[in-house]
Amino acid sequence: MQEQQLRVGLIGAGKMGADHALRIHERISGARLAAVADPDLDRAQQVAGGFGARATADAFEVVDDSAVDALVIASPGSVHEPLLLAAIERGVPVLCEKPLTPDAKSSLRVVEAEEARGKHLVQVGFMRRFDAEYAELKRLLDAGELGAPLMLHCVHRNAATPPGFTSEMMIYDSVVHEFDTARWLLGSEIAAVTVRAPRSSSGAPDGLLDPQMVTVETASGALVDVEIFVNCGFGYQVRCEAVGERGTALIGTDGGPLVHRSGNWGGTISDDFRDRFGAAFDREFQRWADAARHGRTDPTAATTWDGYAAAAACEAGVQAQTTGTRAEVDLAERPDFYAR
Repeated sequence: MQEQQLRVGLIGAGKMGADHALRIHERISGARLAAVADPDLDRAQQVAGGFGARATADAFEVVDDSAVDALVIASPGSVHEPLLLAAIERGVPVLCEKPLTPDAKSSLRVVEAEEARGKHLVQVGFMRRFDAEYAELKRLLDAGELGAPLMLHCVHRNAATPPGFTSEMMIYDSVVHEFDTARWLLGSEIAAVTVRAPRSSSGAPDGLLDPQMVTVETASGALVDVEIFVNCGFGYQVRCEAVGERGTALIGTDGGPLVHRSGNWGGTISDDFRDRFGAAFDREFQRWADAARHGRTDPTAATTWDGYAAAAACEAGVQAQTTGTRAEVDLAERPDFYAR
């Protein structure tokens, strides 16, 4: 007997939401798009119409719709909290694009609401956890093949930024991914953040500190450095090198993970994040849909707690960026509910 398809409600029909709508329709098995909400009704109708879904300007109509089994939230982070709280109250599985919410306090309220509900319902869209190279790097570290991890060297580059992009957004929109992957790869919370900036690139808009160097201290004693350069001019690059006591491993090149290997490599450079991480998004959504059909979240995905921890690290990052001094991360005690 064929399993019933998961009826997905999509909130947010912008660039990311439209991409996810196409993903659900074309590449995710066992799921279909049932409804699309966006304050711009014309935009919602444009996305929904191509897939036979209904459209509305009211996001809460989709959250409360009995014909919707699960939700994808791809709206601006500023509206996430009330949507997440409503979804948790209804008991609906959610894939929420980052950020969970824009600040640590509101993220912690979502953590507390989910804990009170007593069921893991929210998965945060940190798609790098589903990238094949990051997964292999995680395996190498967990297996101890590199020895105890000492450092991560990370690079995050974009060709250009849209109008209105700010120095703070470099932390909240970009480095947030490094915060999550560092926590995940190293199995340790972030303790403190420092931000330094050289002179700005001539390609950076006026007032934007670009590039920046972010240094992360973890509770385990490992260090992470992140070069964030969002107007590099030539494409989209994400790289990570793990340095352990007995070896190193580098991902983000065309050759895949390079372990104790010398030589040259080359090839094309991705245009944007959808090209570089398209397969990771597909894998993330498929595993989310498979779990959501059974009313749960994928146990390997980022949890609500992970979203909160990333928000707390971002706040420390912006504080360090603003003051030019080291900022400690103010993190609540993790509930046993989120221990895995």
